[in-house]
Amino acid sequence: MVLYKNSRNNFPKQVGITGGIGAGKSMICRAFSSLDIPVYDADSRGKWLLANDAILKRSVIESFGEESYLSDASPNRKFLAQKVFNDQAALKLLNTLVHPRVADDYRKWVSMHQEFPYVLKEAALLFESGSYHQLDVIINVSAPVEIRIERVLGRDTHRTLADVRAIIAKQWTDEDRETQSDHVFYNDGHTMLLPSILAFHEKMLQKLNNTDFDQ
Repeated sequence: MVLYKNSRNNFPKQVGITGGIGAGKSMICRAFSSLDIPVYDADSRGKWLLANDAILKRSVIESFGEESYLSDASPNRKFLAQKVFNDQAALKLLNTLVHPRVADDYRKWVSMHQEFPYVLKEAALLFESGSYHQLDVIINVSAPVEIRIERVLGRDTHRTLADVRAIIAKQWTDEDRETQSDHVFYNDGHTMLLPSILAFHEKMLQKLNNTDFDQ
């Protein structure tokens, strides 16, 4: 792909950061946050919207039934997970409800950060959802599958090995994501990440200080 591919001249520039489960996206985003770059966590915001966005809640109930929400109006995550985990049609339906609301929320968020040179959008399903089309630069965080599995099992004690392998099987491979990305950070536990993050940050600032960002 061509680096800095969009022709828009508006600011802030929008950088997407993606990667499979356990790749370490959030850790890298925390490093960018320490550089005063705002980060939008699409997965967390999606969960928040599922619990708080009236339009989304109504659509979910219409599609999956009243059992989608508990008596306190919070999402019945166990019920929804059971509905979609092994049903691709149901998962696609849920995504078609959630992703547009996240996209609207993200656009509003970007409009509130116009004073920053660039912002980050962290999303596991950046390519799968199609939201990468609206971004200027895409970063993939890559790591060996076995390392990712080890990280997730250590972090998410409620998941089994079979659960994690099933999630990975449904996501794009690192190879597929890398062919569509402008940058790759290798988070294998051995490669030094901070120099790569700082180099990317400096390159972004240099591009933004020039008039040829989209060249």
